[in-house]
Amino acid sequence: MSSLNARLLISVSVLLLFFFGVTIFVLDTAFRSAGEQSREDVLDGHLMALLAAAEPTDNGDLSMPADLHDPRLSSIGSGLYAEIRSSDGNVQWRSKSGLGHELPFGEISQDGSRLFQKNSLSDGTPLLTLSLSVQWEFPDEELKPFIFRVAESLDSFNAQVARFRQQLFGWFAAVALVMLLAISTLLRRMLRPLRQIETEIAAIEEGRRQTLSGQYPTELRGVARNMNLLIDSERARSDRYKATLDNLAHSLKTPLAAMRALLNQGLPEKFSGRFDEQIERMDEIVRYQLRKPATLATDNLVLTQVSVAKEVDRLVDGMRKVYHDKDPDIEAAIEDGVQFRGDKGDFLELAGNLLDNACKWCDSRVRIEVRYKQSESGVKSGLVLSVADDGPGIPADAAEALLQRGTRLDESTPGHGIGLAIVKDIAHSYGGQLSIQSSELGGAEITVTIAPAMT
Repeated sequence: MSSLNARLLISVSVLLLFFFGVTIFVLDTAFRSAGEQSREDVLDGHLMALLAAAEPTDNGDLSMPADLHDPRLSSIGSGLYAEIRSSDGNVQWRSKSGLGHELPFGEISQDGSRLFQKNSLSDGTPLLTLSLSVQWEFPDEELKPFIFRVAESLDSFNAQVARFRQQLFGWFAAVALVMLLAISTLLRRMLRPLRQIETEIAAIEEGRRQTLSGQYPTELRGVARNMNLLIDSERARSDRYKATLDNLAHSLKTPLAAMRALLNQGLPEKFSGRFDEQIERMDEIVRYQLRKPATLATDNLVLTQVSVAKEVDRLVDGMRKVYHDKDPDIEAAIEDGVQFRGDKGDFLELAGNLLDNACKWCDSRVRIEVRYKQSESGVKSGLVLSVADDGPGIPADAAEALLQRGTRLDESTPGHGIGLAIVKDIAHSYGGQLSIQSSELGGAEITVTIAPAMT
């Protein structure tokens, strides 16, 4: 996850989920506890009303009037139940609402304390029960123990809790969504200076700007100032290199011109043209090698687009002339419109060295392929340069050694053993990689992959 905005949003979302979850849990627990406490208070009131309505009988029992304080006690299945039991557990009285049901009878002390319990009826209906043990004094001053019990169904209470939870989750989800939208908008506004820096750096790379602007928040002004100092310093150093190397290149022009004049004296016109072409190529190589320090000094501040097809055609034509005795069949497969973003001389070094090695070691066939690399999303991302031949190939255990300067597999073949090392160095300077594998043609295939930023 490379986006700073996405990281912040996900972090905030996780924190909101945690804190809102804790808040929902606390509120739900508080609501349920308050609801249960209120139910206990109501049951306590019903119990006091039963105690007040109970009357002793002549045979030493308790009776209840026909009209009770709450009509639900007289309605079957109303959800409110009451009963009176003797100390041995026999039912002395039971409300009409409890007909057909056996209220749970738990252990209770004889000290007159109240006992709240959660039980359930035989059909699974959840109940909240309140039991009280009393010593009833009859007119003859005889004391008899009785247990008064009231119970209420928790179905309606649980339904209220479920509705409360549903509303709680709904409201908190809405609040979280609004907060995330607000935070996202705020982050976009706060991160706008970073996007501005990114845009301006891209403009500098493309040569459309010279420096970063100074219109940044205080925290980023130092970054912009130091970046501008670095760019100015590198640009000044590049200018000094260019001036010095231009003078050197100008000095080399005279010896090259003298060589051209001497070689042209007394040579046929067709040979004269070939010599001129190769001297021009020497001049171009000298200019490229002298320009390298300046190019490295700018470090890709401004990169140009190089037409790959045009330069490959030139290289192939040159290789056919150099290896005219061998006359290799060179096949070029270039994707339409493909371009190399960088120094033209760097591309010529990459492709030229690989083609030269392939022509040197091939039996009769060489193939060069240049194409864009497709990313996982289908976007053209990066450049792939591949050169294959039908020669003896490169052993797997020698591939890594060949990338070191001065290493050669066959000392009898002309060369200095630095071609692949140069290719590797240039590829790495562009953030790319070099790999060696077997070719479908039967020999070696060397592939250079350039990083996406260079396409």
